[in-house]
Amino acid sequence: MSNNKTLYWIIFVAANGGLLLGLNLAGISGAINSIQSFFNLNDHALGIVVSSLFIGCLIGASSTGYFIEKYGRKKVMIFSSVLFAISSLGCAFAQSYIFLVIFRLIGGIGAGIVAVVGPIYISEISPPKKRGKLVTVHTLAIVTGILLAYIFNYYFIGVANGWRFMLAVPFIFSILFLILLVGFLPESPRWLIANDRKIKAFNILKKAHGNELAKWEVKDIENSFSSNTEKISFKYIFKGKIGKIVFLGAILAIFQQLVGIDAVINYAPIIFEKTGVGGNIALLQSIFIGIVNFLATFIVIIFIDSKGRKTLLIWGAVGMTLTLAYISYGFYFNINSFGILIAILLYTAFFAASFAPILGVITSEMFSNHFRGLAMSFTSTINWIFTFIVLQFSPYILNQFGGSFLFGIFSVSSFLALIFVKIWIPETKGKSLEEIEKDLS
Repeated sequence: MSNNKTLYWIIFVAANGGLLLGLNLAGISGAINSIQSFFNLNDHALGIVVSSLFIGCLIGASSTGYFIEKYGRKKVMIFSSVLFAISSLGCAFAQSYIFLVIFRLIGGIGAGIVAVVGPIYISEISPPKKRGKLVTVHTLAIVTGILLAYIFNYYFIGVANGWRFMLAVPFIFSILFLILLVGFLPESPRWLIANDRKIKAFNILKKAHGNELAKWEVKDIENSFSSNTEKISFKYIFKGKIGKIVFLGAILAIFQQLVGIDAVINYAPIIFEKTGVGGNIALLQSIFIGIVNFLATFIVIIFIDSKGRKTLLIWGAVGMTLTLAYISYGFYFNINSFGILIAILLYTAFFAASFAPILGVITSEMFSNHFRGLAMSFTSTINWIFTFIVLQFSPYILNQFGGSFLFGIFSVSSFLALIFVKIWIPETKGKSLEEIEKDLS
């Protein structure tokens, strides 16, 4: 097998964690009304069912940094696949509201793990000139999972107990993920070198990148670790210049959620019902969101390594600010549902072509070998905290104050994100992880 084929196969295997993340994120959207009716839930209880996944994500993300440094990237990904399988079966057969929340929580832990370890692993095994595109594949897998979830939801909507089938779908994919991980995924070369397994790391890089590039990379990685001898602890990532770099990553993670994408993905049918569209049509419109989300991700894959990370973030923020403002305007003046649908699709496209994939790319590049695991774990935890906040309060704001107020908040957040990226986020394209580390230091 050629170097490129080997590399792409490894990326494909690792990215399947993103597919499961997407399936779990959006799978609940088509089941919300059925779950609310079956368990007789009020809006607050329904919010807990939806957001319980993200509480689990907090747990998974906050602990992943420690475990991937201690046990390696591969073993932690294998553990996540087992959690996904347990969660999907538990949710599908849940007979009480409490058990549904518990199994959603377990799935969330798996989701939090792959959200951290997926971009880290791919960035560590990718050559510099292809790293942006290859890390974006993880996001492409997430949006593919979201699209598949919408399609399965639409298919099962007319089936008896269809909501249970919707929640069972990730089980099949989690078993496939487990088989691929055990059989085909090598450990991260950077983790191997950090744990004195240089020869094995070189052999992996040689198969994936070629002999000459592998020699240079191993030497560069060794130099990176030898220049950082301070013992790593959690408080280390808040010190001095490193603390400033981690702070930038955390703020970017916060803005990724405050622009409201997860509210749109998880509550899409409810949002469309507020425009006067309900039932199967609302679910069908949700599929349109999934398709646009999927297609727009290819914009990043095409341009991220040529135009750069920062440029795409800026244009994405501009587009989201304008489209969210129009959606807010549309709800306030009761503009027809078609106009709001088009605006939501455009907003989704701008997000998918900027903040969705680039957060993982740019943070995995900004954080050096020495503290990448802990820093990515921390920023991912911050991201999930604000995901939980947005998902928990969006139904209340939507029902009490209307869509105009909710999307107005998201529009203002997008504008603030634009200012933040323009002033403070550095460009990292085309450089090795070790070169970026030197620049930021």
